Amino acid sequence: MAISIPTKIIAVGLNYKDHAEELGMDLPDEPILFLKPPTSVISNGENIILPAMSAQVDYEAELAVVIGKRAKNIGIEQAADYITGYTCANDVTARDLQTKDGQWSRAKSFDTFCPLGPEIIKGIDPTNLNIKLILNGEVKQNSNTAQMVFNVFELVSFISKVMTLLPGDVILTGTPPGVGPMKAGDKVEVQIDKIGTLANEAAIS
Repeated sequence: MAISIPTKIIAVGLNYKDHAEELGMDLPDEPILFLKPPTSVISNGENIILPAMSAQVDYEAELAVVIGKRAKNIGIEQAADYITGYTCANDVTARDLQTKDGQWSRAKSFDTFCPLGPEIIKGIDPTNLNIKLILNGEVKQNSNTAQMVFNVFELVSFISKVMTLLPGDVILTGTPPGVGPMKAGDKVEVQIDKIGTLANEAAIS
């Protein structure tokens, strides 16, 4: 299934136990949400453009959830019925700007900062999938979605009680440990079991 431009991308921070351990941070009591704009979406094979105003742009491998029908105030046990499928994502982040701003909007929102692909896969169990980030052939992130603090179904339910989810909307479910910087010319691949590989190259416009 092809990926269309969503009305919104809802992302989740600090949602892997091993990532929180890496950072020495306590696990959150509730999902930490932020938004990325639809204009940040690119497809498999397109370039991630490194903005001139940032000196450090990081990769973040993530499992993406694609919503299939309008969801509002749904329960955890209902969540699967509202998911059309899953794909790979890279929650690209201007880390220095995130630190400078003290919040995440600018750092997460540049054009090309949300690669998605290669396609939407249906009918898989999202709670036990190996996830990797490979930079120029070297594995940098390597974990499993079983490490999530809040699983996919808990996230869909929680977010639906905050905002209405519409068909095509995307939820980025958090990143495992090993986040790091990219530079122009780097090849960045997100690999998730049963989904495939999302490959993009970092470039300067």
